[in-house]
Parts: sequence; structure tokens; C-alpha cells
Amino acid sequence: MDSDKCVRNRPGWRVLIVGGASGMGKTRLARDLAPRYGVPVVELDDIVEALLAVTRPEHLPEVHYWRTHPEAAHREPEFVVERQIAIARALAPAVEAVVANHVDTDTPVILEGDYVLPGLATADGPVRGVVVHEDDEARVVSHYLAREPEEGPQRHRARVSVRYGRWLADQARAAGVPVVAPRPWSDLPRRVDRLLGAGAPLSRR
Repeated sequence: MDSDKCVRNRPGWRVLIVGGASGMGKTRLARDLAPRYGVPVVELDDIVEALLAVTRPEHLPEVHYWRTHPEAAHREPEFVVERQIAIARALAPAVEAVVANHVDTDTPVILEGDYVLPGLATADGPVRGVVVHEDDEARVVSHYLAREPEEGPQRHRARVSVRYGRWLADQARAAGVPVVAPRPWSDLPRRVDRLLGAGAPLSRR
């Protein structure tokens, strides 16, 4: 067994929300946490794709926005962030339904995505949360370059991501949800585990 793999007993929460803007490391964190808690990951992107497949733009204009207005992604960062916030709020009922289903059916899951609002989580209870935020644009640019070298530096995207991430971080703090910096990557899952107050230290396999 890989010595870095960890396992723990069934978590006290039923839904763990891992939020944050694009390029912050939340997907990597969610995938690292999943085997530690022995739960699957649900990506909000999949929920968005399902909604796009079964609705028309006139039904959910905000959710369809980037497909109906692809050029808007290149507008000034403030405008793009406003659209992202609007999309997150439009998706909230669908996300709430998924969260409620996992709580009601007692099936723990990690829910990860750019558009998950931190306010769904509480400081203590069946729905917990954490927001990953990097406030240094240069580091986000570097992350994009490492992940998608063929796309170039993506500085505009990084600028948007940091600004949207700040908004999510503010929402998280207002809700009492922890905000964590992704670096150092090596101990991010353990830092999150401690912040969640999940109990005894993780045991190694």
C-alpha cells in the first residue's frame, strides 16, 4: 500500500463541500480527501452538464450563459465575476437538492466545484465545508501553465479566478466556513482535516 494513503472511520458529516475558484486546487484536494474518508466525489460540473442537457437557455439563462455568450469570458474581470456569482446563485437550488438527498439518505459524499456556495455548509452539522483560495495571481497563472501548457499563461483567467475566489472566501468567512491556502500542497488534506475537527489524527494503512 502507498504509505501516503490514509483511512479513517465513517465521517461525522454527510456532505463535505470543497469550494473555490478555478485553478485553486480544490479538485485535487477533493480527490485526495475521498480515500481518506472512504467517500466518493461529486463534481458540480457534472450537475451543470446535466442541467444544460435537459433545459433550454430561456429556462435557465444564467446556467446557459457561457454557451450563449462565449465572448463574454474575455470581458473585464469585474463583469466576468458578476456572471460567475449569478451562475452560482442560479445553480443553488439544484446543489441544495443534491446536498439534501445525501443527508436524507445518509450517504456521505464530497461535493466539489467552482459554483458551490459556501453558505450551504455550517460550522458543525451534517453539511461541512472548506474553501480553497490562492490570492496570488502569479501562482494561479503558474498552476494553469502546469495543468494546461497548451493554453499559454491565461493571465486574464487567473485575474478573474482570484477575484471570484475572494468573493467566495468572504462568503465562507461570513458563514463560519474555513478558508485555506492551497500551499504547501503536501499537507493540504491534513490541514483541512484538522480544520474540520474530524477527531483523532488519520491512521496510516
